[in-house]
Amino acid sequence: MHAWRFDAIGTRWEIETVDPLDDGDRARVQSIIGSFDETWSRFRDDSVVSALRERGGSAPLDPDAAADAQEMLDVYRELDLATHGAVNPLIGAALEALGYDAALSLEPGPAREAPGDWRTRLRADDGSLMLDGAAVIDVGAVGKGRLVDLISDALDGLAGRVTVDGSGDLRVRGGAARVALEHPYDPSSAIGVVEVADAALCASGVTRRSWAGGLHHVLDGRTGLPVRTWAATWALAGDALHADAAATALFFDGGAPLADRWGVEWVRMSTDGRVERSAGFPGEVFTAGGGRRRRREDTEE
Repeated sequence: MHAWRFDAIGTRWEIETVDPLDDGDRARVQSIIGSFDETWSRFRDDSVVSALRERGGSAPLDPDAAADAQEMLDVYRELDLATHGAVNPLIGAALEALGYDAALSLEPGPAREAPGDWRTRLRADDGSLMLDGAAVIDVGAVGKGRLVDLISDALDGLAGRVTVDGSGDLRVRGGAARVALEHPYDPSSAIGVVEVADAALCASGVTRRSWAGGLHHVLDGRTGLPVRTWAATWALAGDALHADAAATALFFDGGAPLADRWGVEWVRMSTDGRVERSAGFPGEVFTAGGGRRRRREDTEE
């Protein structure tokens, strides 16, 4: 297998293929990432969401971005309903209030809850993204999963197994990969392992982006405060969009039933070390003391 590693949207990516990607494939991947970032990044002054943050309004989208907007907002509506408003795409101002801002100041101020009326204020229609009034859009609950899917789909014509891994959100096509479930408090070990075969596995953890005073990036939109019950989640689905969304929902009451309705298999670990899993999760969850030292073992089919 050949691996192409690069940095994009603030994280490390790895694409594994049987044969090395040619210049055309790499350029296509970089174009997809660039276009997605230009639309959805709240860390860029020139993005679409940054243009809307001060006064709202309407911003035209190209056809691909319009399709992304519709898909992601549809999923957000299901997340909102299942978690009773805990997952909200207007969470950006709450993240910034705690220091997770464009400058990554990590200097927290008073917590801010997300606007509860986002479904009437934010919409995608007629090829545009529309926001009523000032707000900070952040699609972190689903965005990286959507981007993994877009890249995976763009490489669909390649022979053999293709693995697109966006630092915890990955999709495998044309084969299988054994993936370790990284222990949230000890990255050198794992709490389990699962084979991902023509599917997506997305993980989320409170230690991935954390800073002073126990703050982290997984916020409850109703309070603007970090979640405290669950430390890490893993979700296995047919596509990375729904796996990413389910991994976020699993931090809240209502997340497990939503994952079950979607047919998503899952594992989650609490901050006090308890582990729960869906009845059909196909992997192995290790008993206490059974963590392994290898993060991922790849196998081809």
